[in-house]
Amino acid sequence: MFKNKLVNIMLVILVALTLIGVLTMVLYNYFYKTMDPDREPTIDEIIALSVDTNEITTNLLTNDFIRVSFKIQVDNQRAKTELEKRDFQVRNIIIRELSGMRSSDFTGSEGIEKLENAIRIKINEYMQEGYVVNVYTTGFVLQ
Repeated sequence: MFKNKLVNIMLVILVALTLIGVLTMVLYNYFYKTMDPDREPTIDEIIALSVDTNEITTNLLTNDFIRVSFKIQVDNQRAKTELEKRDFQVRNIIIRELSGMRSSDFTGSEGIEKLENAIRIKINEYMQEGYVVNVYTTGFVLQ
């Protein structure tokens, strides 16, 4: 290429460093965007990491009946598998939470939000492979 051997070596080193830098930037951006904990998950990711509960009908403290169902979102696939196995414990948690509530606790969205948070916290006490990110109420009838 060039007659001077030193210039050839210098060009090879510069090209190699440039390639390493570009490769590092590409890999960093790829992994950083997919593993960024502050990033909001897409709807497809939420659905993929969610478990639906069967509809639960039970009575409240005031002898009113309630029928509810939930979608529980977890943080990873292993947690989803664990949550599916813990279905009976999840149902137990929901029934216990509901049995201590009154129908007046559900006036407004704050009552449902309190229930969702209580269920999330109680399920997280059982979880070993991850944690519950959010609990969504998908069905709600109070009689």
